Amino acid sequence: MKPVYLDYNATTPIDREVANAMMPFIQERFGNPSSSHVFGIPAREAVENAREQVAGLIGCNPDEIIFTSGGTESNNLAIKGAAFANRQKGDHIIASAVEHPAVTEVCKYLAGKGFRVTWLPVDDYGTADVAELMQAITPETILVTMMHANNEVGTIQPVEEIGEIVRKRNILFHSDAAQSLGKIKADVTSMGVDLLSVAGHKLYAPKGIGALYIRKGTAIEKIMHGADHEMDMRAGTENVIHIVALGKACEIAQRDLNENSAVMKRMRELLHQGIVEFFPSVRLNGHPEKRLPNTLSLCFPGYEANTLLAELPELAASAGAACHASSVRISSVLKAMNVPEHFAMGTIRFSTGKFTTVGEIEKAISHLKTVLIK
Repeated sequence: MKPVYLDYNATTPIDREVANAMMPFIQERFGNPSSSHVFGIPAREAVENAREQVAGLIGCNPDEIIFTSGGTESNNLAIKGAAFANRQKGDHIIASAVEHPAVTEVCKYLAGKGFRVTWLPVDDYGTADVAELMQAITPETILVTMMHANNEVGTIQPVEEIGEIVRKRNILFHSDAAQSLGKIKADVTSMGVDLLSVAGHKLYAPKGIGALYIRKGTAIEKIMHGADHEMDMRAGTENVIHIVALGKACEIAQRDLNENSAVMKRMRELLHQGIVEFFPSVRLNGHPEKRLPNTLSLCFPGYEANTLLAELPELAASAGAACHASSVRISSVLKAMNVPEHFAMGTIRFSTGKFTTVGEIEKAISHLKTVLIK
C-alpha cells in the first residue's frame, strides 16, 4: 500500500508544472547568465523572469529580490547582513522564542559577536506578545525578526501590527516566510517588513533554492564575497535551473492560492475530526483559528511521538520540528508555549498539501486508529 504523506511542512514534492519549466535549462539552455553571447542571454532572461514571478507573489519590485540557496541562507543574509550594516546605530536584536533554528542559531552567533538578543515570549497558542515587544525595544534596537507562521504548530504571528510598531521607530523588520508562502497571503507592504525570506522546497520547488526580499534602501552587508552577482549582494553563478523552478512555483502559488488553501484546510479538518471521533482526549497545539490552513499539531497523551510514528510506517508525519524528526526531546516551540511535558512528548505534526486527497486522509485515520485503539 502506498504510504500517506502528511509532512508537507518538512518539504513538498516538485510540482509537475515546475518540473516542466526546469527541463529546458537542464538540457539545451545551459548558458551562464553572466555571458553576453547567444547561450547566456536566454539564461539571463529566465533569471529575470523568475525574479518577476517571485516579486509577484509577495507584492514587491523585481529588483528587491535576491536569489539564495534556500531559506537558511536567506535568514543568514537578512539577520547578519542587517546587524553588521547597522551596528553603528545599535547592537540590540529582538526575536521571538518560537523561531526556526535558521533564525535562532544566527541570533546566537551574533550574541557571540557582541550583539544583545532579546527572546520575545509567546502565549499558550504560540503567538508573540506585542506588548512585550514594545517593552523590549530600546534606543539601541536595530532589528526585529519574527516568522510569519510557525513551522511546528502553524500559528500566524501578528506581523502587520509588529511591522507598524517597528516602522514608527525606524527599526528594521525581518520575517521568515518559509512556511506561509503558498498557504496564506503574504504581502510585504501590508506586513511592513524590510526583509522577507523564501524557501523553494516549501512551495513545490526543488531543495537548494530560495530568495530574500530586501526593501529598496535597506542597508545590508553581504556575507558571501566574490563577483558582483545578484546586484552585488550574493556572489556565485546563479543556479538557473532552480531559479526558474522557484519562479514558476511562485507563479503557481499566486495563481492558485485560494484554491490550494481551501484544499489544505478541508483535508486538515477532515483529519482532525476523524481523530477526535476515536481519540477524544487528543489536544490541539497552536491557535485554533489564526493558524496555517494545512498544519495540525496534536498531542496524544500517554504516547511518545517517535514510538507512535515507528508503528505507523504507512504514514509520514513529524514528531516535533521537521528538522529534528529523529529526536524525542521536547521542542523549544512547545516549551515556549508552556505545553505540559506529558502532552508535549506525544506531539505529532501533520501537514497537508495541495495534493492531499480524501482517500489519503481516510487511510491516515485508519492507520492511526489501528495503533491508538488496542
